Amino acid sequence: MNAAFELVLQKVKCSRSCKSNYQVFADVLKSCAAISGANLGKALHGQVIKQGHNSCQFVLKALLNMYAKCKALEDCQKLFGEINSRDIVTWNIVLSGFAGTLKDDNKAMQFFRMLHFARDPKPTSVTLAIIFPVYTRSGALSAGKSIHSYAIKSGMESLTLVGNALVSMYAKCGLVLDASAVFHGIADKDVVSWNAIIAGFAENKLVDDAFQNFQWMIKGQVVPNYATVANILSICAGLGEIVGYRSGKEIHCYVLRRAELGGEVTVFNALLSFYLRLGQIREAESLFRRMKFRDLVSWNSIIAGYVSNGESLKALEMFCEFVVVEKIEPDSVTLLSILPACALLSNLHVGKQIHGFVIHRRGLFEDTSIGNALISFYAKSGCTEAAFLTFLLIPQRDVISWNTLLDALREKKLETQFSEVLSWMFQEGIKPDSVTILAVVRFFTSLSILDKVKEAHGFSLRSGLLLSGTEPTLANAFIDAYAKCGNMVFASKFFESLSSDRNVITCNSMISGYVANGLHDDAHLIFQSMPERDLTTWNLMVQVYAQSQFPDEALNLFHELQYHALKPDAMTIMSILPVCNQKASLHMLRQCHGFAVRACFEDVHLKAALLDVYSKCGNINSAYKVYKSTPQRDLVVFTAMVGGYAMHGMGEEALEVFYHMLESGVKPDHVIITAVLSACSHAGLINEGLMIFDSIEHVYHMKPSMEQYACIVDLLARGGRVKEAFTFVNQMPVAANANTWGALLGACKTYHEVDIGRVVAGHLSKMEISDIGNYVVLSNLYAADARWDGVLEMRRLMKMTNLKKPAGCSWIEVGRRKNVFVAGDYFHPNRNMIYSMLSTLDKQIKDLYKSP
Repeated sequence: MNAAFELVLQKVKCSRSCKSNYQVFADVLKSCAAISGANLGKALHGQVIKQGHNSCQFVLKALLNMYAKCKALEDCQKLFGEINSRDIVTWNIVLSGFAGTLKDDNKAMQFFRMLHFARDPKPTSVTLAIIFPVYTRSGALSAGKSIHSYAIKSGMESLTLVGNALVSMYAKCGLVLDASAVFHGIADKDVVSWNAIIAGFAENKLVDDAFQNFQWMIKGQVVPNYATVANILSICAGLGEIVGYRSGKEIHCYVLRRAELGGEVTVFNALLSFYLRLGQIREAESLFRRMKFRDLVSWNSIIAGYVSNGESLKALEMFCEFVVVEKIEPDSVTLLSILPACALLSNLHVGKQIHGFVIHRRGLFEDTSIGNALISFYAKSGCTEAAFLTFLLIPQRDVISWNTLLDALREKKLETQFSEVLSWMFQEGIKPDSVTILAVVRFFTSLSILDKVKEAHGFSLRSGLLLSGTEPTLANAFIDAYAKCGNMVFASKFFESLSSDRNVITCNSMISGYVANGLHDDAHLIFQSMPERDLTTWNLMVQVYAQSQFPDEALNLFHELQYHALKPDAMTIMSILPVCNQKASLHMLRQCHGFAVRACFEDVHLKAALLDVYSKCGNINSAYKVYKSTPQRDLVVFTAMVGGYAMHGMGEEALEVFYHMLESGVKPDHVIITAVLSACSHAGLINEGLMIFDSIEHVYHMKPSMEQYACIVDLLARGGRVKEAFTFVNQMPVAANANTWGALLGACKTYHEVDIGRVVAGHLSKMEISDIGNYVVLSNLYAADARWDGVLEMRRLMKMTNLKKPAGCSWIEVGRRKNVFVAGDYFHPNRNMIYSMLSTLDKQIKDLYKSP
């Protein structure tokens, strides 16, 4: 039993021995109100009646106050009805009881109207200060203005108490000018007045005005309190990293100079929150460690701050210190902050311990938001079954519970379970919101099930989720879904229906859909019609021109976006890199690389793209330098490096990178395995290639792809093991394609395996061969075997199918200009000088061979 409760009992005993002392009853009832002891208060009410104090106004007001503070409003109203002589204090006590509970706002307003119509007693400044917040919460601004008129007529508008309440009401309703006018009319402004106007400006995004009022306050006679500091620090955090940080530091210095503020834990919590919002982790840590007193809010702030700034491990360490060392019991805010950190760290052990802690505390277990956070934690940790069981245990599920579970099933692509849970949600009478539909659309888009997307579209229209002026995220998702399902007709119609509700993101979604489906002209039309464009728009259009083989136009757009004061990001550089490849311009590639370094872009995918283009431009050394300068290498970076080495015939180097990747714990996929097999094939590393191929099924538990089978055929064939390659092809679980037979045919010609070549030629003849190279190899093979009829047949087939061998082409960059040379082409402007030099070199070579 706590000390306050024992104090109440002592005073009750005292009241029994001093029956005439009504002051004791009033004090005891006040104590009951402080500890919300309604039952004890009712018992004292009985004692009051027995001892004949029920006619004492002093005791009656104490009883009313006790019932009002303990939220026993029916008893409060009943007692009020029994009082014959009611003064304004009596009315104010009951009114404050109704005003203190949101669900009783209507009763509070009715009660005030009763007082107003009674005319006696008249409302005082305290009465108005009580009722104005009720009108604010209820959105009853007209009624609030009427009471404001009454205050003006009664001469109470300039009173501090009334003025403060009016400033707060108008500010919260968005009428900042009215709030400011009332504020300036307050005769004697106190700290609450200044706090109300500063908070009002801040709530309405007028941070400059809020900060200016704070400066005026400091210059005046009113001294800021902890609420002022908390308000202004929140404003500083919204002013940006430079201005806001400097202003916040000044406030921090001001707090340190004020002894009365330095002892307030609320002030330091506000400072802590300020530093964390601006990402100043070290400042926040230093402040937290220097705090003499830390409450639950302090710990919650630092833990949540670590999580929001990407420091999940530090958040978890702080949480452990909080629980184990300080032995403070976490609340719902703590758990809602730390569970996402556990998910990011894949720390299932701590997450399960938190779950156990929640189960043993009824208040936390019945908190739906914690249940939802646990579902999300298990889902992100890959424990879908645990997420589902947690969902079943939530006593009161809301729409967020269902959305979180659906999102978990979507991540795992569990189609049957997803559909069943969605149907169950409808059966339970839970109305899906836009987040639900987003999950449905994204799920069925990933499976390319267009009919389900259409069903979701129809439901959204019927339920009003796609009404004009609503949040455009869902509309953008439908455009994206139709585009990814390949139905640009539906996407275009949907886009046209949003003529009045389009924004930049909507247009970007449409452009992205056109780009993905190769409709570059349509994408260009949308781009031209956009009144406003963001960086994503420009990046998409640079990508459009780069993919359409219009490098000059892509470069022009790249320069134009900078002219519009937009700063290129990592995606912009990735969009322009294909142009460097198309123009074979190593100089331009180095410029892009230099820009990325100067801009401090650490995007891993950008590094991989740079590496890949360096390889394609023939500079494998620069590609390797990019690879070495990337500390956090993922599968994409390793694949790019292995592919680069494979392209340059450097098989051993490719294997070295591949094995280093395996040692790093990165699991390979089909793409990198195909790349390393190709590298082994070009470098003649037969045993290594066969070992890697064997690991696809036995180590990585994947089925080899057609490309990988073709790599092994090519590997064996290039190594002269043509018969083994032929056997391998015939034993493949899948039918070989023309490329595989073509690779084998080339080896038959190289190693004069005429008999096998005939069989391979027979397989190729049954296929629609569009590669003229295979015809040429077949013709040469027949010629080597003196089968001139076969040679004539190949030539006849080439004429019938109108196949022509493409002209050989090469290029080189000289003086930042791409010089292209095509076989039989005499159009180069410097052709005379080039041919003269070639003739000289040819003569020198011949003379070298003639010399003894």
